[in-house]
Amino acid sequence: MSVAIPGTGISHGIAIGPIHRLIDGEIEISEAAIPEELIENEVARFRRAVRVARQQLKVIRDSIPEITRADITDFIDTHLLMLEDSMLTATPVELIRERQCNAEWALKSQRDALAAVFDEMDDAYLRTRMDDVDHVVSRIQRILANEGADTQPQDSEKLRGAIVVAHDLTPAETALLHHQGIAGFVTESGGPLSHTAILARSLGLPSLVGTHFTPYQVRDGELAILDAVKGRLLTEIDADTLKKYRRRQREEIKRQSKLKRLKNDPATSADGVHVELLANVELREDVLAARRAGADGIGLYRTEFLFMNRSDIPDEEEQLQQYLSVLKALKGLPVTIRTLDLGADKNCGGEQRSDHVAPNPALGLRAIRLCLKHADLFRPQLRAILRASAKGPVRMMIPMLSSSSELDAVLALIDDVKQELQRQRLAFDLNTPIGGMIEVPAAALSASLFARRLDFLSIGTNDLIQYTLAIDRVDDEVTYLYDPLHPAVLRLIKMVIEAGRTYQIPVSMCGEMAGDTRYTRLLLGMGLSDFSVHPTALLEVKDAITRCEVARYKPLVTDILDSDDPVKIGGLLKTLNQM
Repeated sequence: MSVAIPGTGISHGIAIGPIHRLIDGEIEISEAAIPEELIENEVARFRRAVRVARQQLKVIRDSIPEITRADITDFIDTHLLMLEDSMLTATPVELIRERQCNAEWALKSQRDALAAVFDEMDDAYLRTRMDDVDHVVSRIQRILANEGADTQPQDSEKLRGAIVVAHDLTPAETALLHHQGIAGFVTESGGPLSHTAILARSLGLPSLVGTHFTPYQVRDGELAILDAVKGRLLTEIDADTLKKYRRRQREEIKRQSKLKRLKNDPATSADGVHVELLANVELREDVLAARRAGADGIGLYRTEFLFMNRSDIPDEEEQLQQYLSVLKALKGLPVTIRTLDLGADKNCGGEQRSDHVAPNPALGLRAIRLCLKHADLFRPQLRAILRASAKGPVRMMIPMLSSSSELDAVLALIDDVKQELQRQRLAFDLNTPIGGMIEVPAAALSASLFARRLDFLSIGTNDLIQYTLAIDRVDDEVTYLYDPLHPAVLRLIKMVIEAGRTYQIPVSMCGEMAGDTRYTRLLLGMGLSDFSVHPTALLEVKDAITRCEVARYKPLVTDILDSDDPVKIGGLLKTLNQM
């Protein structure tokens, strides 16, 4: 009987092949006192390790074929930029001198200090950016330990068709392994929002992360099955299981091929309901992936990544150029730019970190609350977004609105910025649509208030669900309570959709729920006609939409919304999806 090792599936697919283990042993780091006369030697030793790490990454980048999309090498460039950041290069030097300690301990101390900052972050995507810090730190530590990280491509023949099993993989390693022909990979650590996971989705590489088992628990060369759909790695495979999965693999290849044919088809249901099918993006490869999947535009462009992994704050001109590059890549398609969604506990570039420690960052100074308090951070972004609107169809979206006073303040500031741009004779679209994200229960309950004053609304189900149910969606202890079908959640979503209909403005959904085809018929039956999903889910959702007969679903959807019994709701949804 096969042994199943569970994890989080990324880039859904099935891989069958021999296991190839990449084992990196843990580096034991202890503090050592350095004599005063040798301190500068230790500083030189640390700086030399940073230079070697930089050289290694450049070798890996140069090893990737030239035909590779430029966005893939951007991940390696991100790590190269981190090796220029004073947080990782200058601060450890200061610690060596102040504490008269060894370079390894200084680097570890700085890494731990950064981890404490990242651990407090509420946003799951930003919290997982610590993975990149760890990747860079680990590379430097191995050089200091004279182990060094392998800079040369591994033997491609051994890797071709293999399922790589490792403690963790950097984006650089993932890109290189992909071009060496691996079938998929499994990592002990990592999460679905890490750079490595994002890259795996972009590459269409079946993968499993966060398995919490070590590479030592599997055998090199053993035939295995990586089922990223069900989130498991199967070992000790019997003949029947192998036969079944080979058949499923063939069927999946055919299905994906058929999905690609939908790229240029409209997202219209079988009974003629047209759906605006947009994409959620944050990195350049996501924008390109959205184009390849035939998205109608970008429904959510997250801007936080512009402010992360750097020692300064991007100015207006830098932000403007980023937004213009997105517009250029979209070739006339619209983009919805969400303003900065960071929190006071998230150290933003060169901004001074507050001495205040938020007792509950999820309920603290974040998103629009932070931006309104720090207009010096917010105004340059508003100016950049508005200036970008002169070059193409741009919409601005405000995150985490919860009250009319916040909305008053935001709209007043936007008007002030518009007047400033006019005085300076800088071009912008005077009628740039302004919308709001509905992610707080108070905002959903007051949806009419926002709908009558804004040009569009977007339901952020990830936060709306966790705030409604008072659970942290990335806390393993309570994730079982995270339920998109909770009666309270469904009723809040319905209230927002109805408010949009009443005031005749578009309402979209940009949370994970929109990209899960289990809920497509339910959402269409509730009246949602704008979906914004990850590019890799776009064709799946389009396929589900084209098979729908929305009018038939409405009576059953009404029964679901009227029920307060979770078991009954689950049964009704199953019936709905079988219609």
